[in-house]
Amino acid sequence: MTQAAGPSFREAFWVWLKIGCLGFGGPAGQIALLHREVVERRAWIDEERFAHALSFCMLLPGPEAQQLATWLGWRLHGVRGGIAAGLLFVLPGLAVMLGLSVLYVAHGRAAWAGPALLGLKAAVVALVLQALIRMGGRAIKGVAGGWAAGLAFLALTFTVVPFPLIILAAGAVGWALGGGAVAAQPSETFARTPWRTALVCLAVWLAPVLLALAVWPASTLARMGGVFSLLAVVSFGGAYAALAYVGQAAGAFGWLAPGQMLDGLGLAETTPGPLVLVLVFVGFVGAYQNAPAEWAWLVGLAGGLMAAWTTFAPSFLWIFAGGPFFERLRSRPRPARALALVSAAAVGVIANLAVWFAVHLLFRTGAVHSWGLLRAELPDPASLNLPAAGLTVLACGLVFALRAPVLATVGAMVAAGLALGATGMI
Repeated sequence: MTQAAGPSFREAFWVWLKIGCLGFGGPAGQIALLHREVVERRAWIDEERFAHALSFCMLLPGPEAQQLATWLGWRLHGVRGGIAAGLLFVLPGLAVMLGLSVLYVAHGRAAWAGPALLGLKAAVVALVLQALIRMGGRAIKGVAGGWAAGLAFLALTFTVVPFPLIILAAGAVGWALGGGAVAAQPSETFARTPWRTALVCLAVWLAPVLLALAVWPASTLARMGGVFSLLAVVSFGGAYAALAYVGQAAGAFGWLAPGQMLDGLGLAETTPGPLVLVLVFVGFVGAYQNAPAEWAWLVGLAGGLMAAWTTFAPSFLWIFAGGPFFERLRSRPRPARALALVSAAAVGVIANLAVWFAVHLLFRTGAVHSWGLLRAELPDPASLNLPAAGLTVLACGLVFALRAPVLATVGAMVAAGLALGATGMI
């Protein structure tokens, strides 16, 4: 394919906005949409450069589809193009997610909401299982990858070892092993990025967090800024892997109940943009529930925006300032091996998340048992929720047997939940 002349900034702006509004279907659907609009329809970027950019973004922590959009905008119009593409990829979904969070807080206890959310949760369990299978096939390579995924799953499920430590340990082991397959040399040369760019990006990312710490150091908002900023550095494996860490923090700080985490992920499946927008729901609802009544809505909005800022702002640092460094890193054996084991460990993290979601959906009660560093959350078999089990089986049938699209699955499961609620079974 011959690469066409570059577009004007105005022309690209409207294309980035269109992509942001139509970006349903998770990372796979969003990457396919970017390819169709930028490579196939307009030939602004050729196949080789697109594939090179995608492989680079998949090595980074955070939402790879948003990072790919940022990279494409950067290649076309420099820093301002990257900012436009990255922001417009997120803003439509962010607006929808904030609106859904408001509706959830205002109407989440309505009679119709429980059955609808139960159907949504069943869809989430099936979609997480689908993501686990897809990512496992791509990320687990060789015996070492299998061990990394298995040990990560066991550590998160049966010990108190935190998520960031597991990711760091996988990277350290990969670095120590060294060798392995090495990524091909980049097909183009990137100039070294000035330190000024890195410092500006870092300052923009951390400014709201430092402001919250300075003004209200013990607040939920300040804690969220710290937790989500750390997550931005270690969130390899996409939104599902990130939720394992967020679930630990939300429980420890009393932001959300387990069922509310499932509700948020179900709502995020219905929005355009990256699935990690679920963190906006966590920020909004968690801040709202921990704020004084007279300030709850304002603090909730601040929590949602803090989650969004600290989740997506680091992507601009990785692309604008970290790109040249990561391009050189990919061609060296030890870093390549470390990143491969981190990706494999992320599969184990997602497996833990699938089990956690399923247990909290299918059983009404359970107990946490601790023995030193060991910890296990065991459900009460007598508390099995039969309507939830039936809805989960239906959702798995839609996803795996009929291969229904995400939005069709979500819509069908909400309708099924409402139908069960109308019969009085829920």
